[in-house]
Amino acid sequence: MELDVLRVFCGPDGRHGNALGVVRDGTAVPGEAARQELARRLGFSETVFVDDDERGVVDIYTPSARLPFAGHPCVGAAWLLDLPELRTPAGLVTARQDGEFSWITGRPEWAPGRTLRQHGSAAEVDALDVPPPGTWIYAWAWLDEAAGRVRARAFPGRGDGIDEDEATGAAALLLTAHLGRALNIRQGVGSQILTAPNPDGTVEVGGRVLLVGA
Repeated sequence: MELDVLRVFCGPDGRHGNALGVVRDGTAVPGEAARQELARRLGFSETVFVDDDERGVVDIYTPSARLPFAGHPCVGAAWLLDLPELRTPAGLVTARQDGEFSWITGRPEWAPGRTLRQHGSAAEVDALDVPPPGTWIYAWAWLDEAAGRVRARAFPGRGDGIDEDEATGAAALLLTAHLGRALNIRQGVGSQILTAPNPDGTVEVGGRVLLVGA
C-alpha cells in the first residue's frame, strides 16, 4: 500500500496546514472496517481512499467515522490526482487549480452537524480551551469585517484524539454560506482558507497544498 501525506490549507509561508493521508490504490484496503481501522491507526484528521483515480471516486474517513464529504480531503486529493472533479458519497465535487491555490466546490448541506459560534474578537478565539466532546464547534471572530478576514478554530468534539482541527474546509464552507460573502480565514496555528459563494448556492473553498512525503 502506498500512502501520500499532504498538508492542506498551508499558510502564506508554506507552513502549517492540516495533515491528510491519501491511499491512491483504494483496492489495497477493501471494506469499511479495514479502512476505518487504518484511518484510526494513522491518526490524521482525515484519510482518503481513492477507488478510481480516473473518475475521481474517493472514500473519506476520520479516525472514528466515515464522511460523505469533507473539505480539506477533497482539496488535497484533487490537487494530488490533478482531476477536474471528485465523486464523493455526498455528490460531485468540481475542482480547479489557480496559481498556488487549489479549489473545490461543494454544497453547505453536505456538511451538517457543525455549530458556528461567533466571538467578539480574535483574542477571545485564541484564548479558548478545547471544549468537552459532544458538539462539533467552529469558533470564529472577525479580524477585519470589511475585508472579509476571519480568525477561526475548529473543535470536532468526536473524542477520537483530534481535539482541534488545524484547517477545516467544510466548516469554512458553512460559515461562508451563513454570511453570504467571500472569506479569508486564518485557522488554527497558521493555516489559510479562502472561500467564495456562488449564485447557485454552492461555495468554493481553496488553499495551498504541499506534499510531505510518500
